[in-house]
Amino acid sequence: MRKSDFHFDLPTELIAQAPLTTRVASRLLCLDGTSGRIDDRMFPDLPQLLRPGDLLVFNDTRVIPARLYGEKDSGGRIELLIERLLPAQRVLAQCRASKPPRPGQRLRLDGGVSVTVCGRRGEFYEIEFDSPEPLLTLLDRVGHIPLPPYISRPDAGSDRERYQTVYARVPGAVAAPTAGLHFDAAMLARLEALGVETAFVTLHVGAGTFQPLRVDEITQHRMHAEWLEVSATTAARVTTAKAEGRRVVAVGTTVVRALETAARGKEHALPPFSGETDIFIYPGYRFRMVDALITNFHLPESTLLMLVCAFAGTAHVLHAYRHAVQERYRFFSYGDAMFVTPAPHP
Repeated sequence: MRKSDFHFDLPTELIAQAPLTTRVASRLLCLDGTSGRIDDRMFPDLPQLLRPGDLLVFNDTRVIPARLYGEKDSGGRIELLIERLLPAQRVLAQCRASKPPRPGQRLRLDGGVSVTVCGRRGEFYEIEFDSPEPLLTLLDRVGHIPLPPYISRPDAGSDRERYQTVYARVPGAVAAPTAGLHFDAAMLARLEALGVETAFVTLHVGAGTFQPLRVDEITQHRMHAEWLEVSATTAARVTTAKAEGRRVVAVGTTVVRALETAARGKEHALPPFSGETDIFIYPGYRFRMVDALITNFHLPESTLLMLVCAFAGTAHVLHAYRHAVQERYRFFSYGDAMFVTPAPHP
């Protein structure tokens, strides 16, 4: 398989640049992975697609204000994009500057914050904040919400609320698990009244989720690592649902990656898991834990599109994407959603 097998043409004007007025106002394209049938719906129709006893699994990661601006001691401007929080006032970050900073160099960030470059870790820099102010408090004060690169505007104050799920709890992501952006408190209450159960995993989405594949043969691609946790409570709920023949519905590809990582080498019970994952799911993968998927539309030739193709069949998914383009669906993080059921296992 080559990355060009997962290409589709997308007019630029279909890339959503801002959220709709309300979270649930999005459209919902339903794809049956068995037949390839497509239905055009609205997100408030979701309860009609779920069943009492379904287990809906969400990612409760919280996006941090991870983009920081400042200058080097030479006066040159610099931009930092935090990838991961570390202990002791340190972070891993991408750095954009005319010349890369040197180990030991101090940087002055906007807001009166001083940091020191400790060294390199592969493509990232390890940065230490010189302030005793708690790091999350400091970032809330001077940081910017790290909107994806395909959103061609600066972040606004409203993004602090809308580029965040209503159930976000654990700080650490630098990109939102965007399938969850469509849920509001009223929708969650409707699903609870229907008898739909819920559970949560945590996967801190890294900026690497937006990086393009740099190889043509997809099996040669190596995923960036992200930290995740599947708690004992969630593992037990998933295990029970599977044993009772109830569906496990993943809200977003991050939940798929979390559950399938924890399920590696297991066929029935899902064990708890805490640690890093670099799982790469592409066509041919056999899913163990996920029975349906709610997801946004993904970038052409991206690993996330490949995951959805693995779940519902490449031909079906790409046909659905062409339909979405024709029907003027809104794409990517602030765009519309899909409800996807799986293709039969080969």
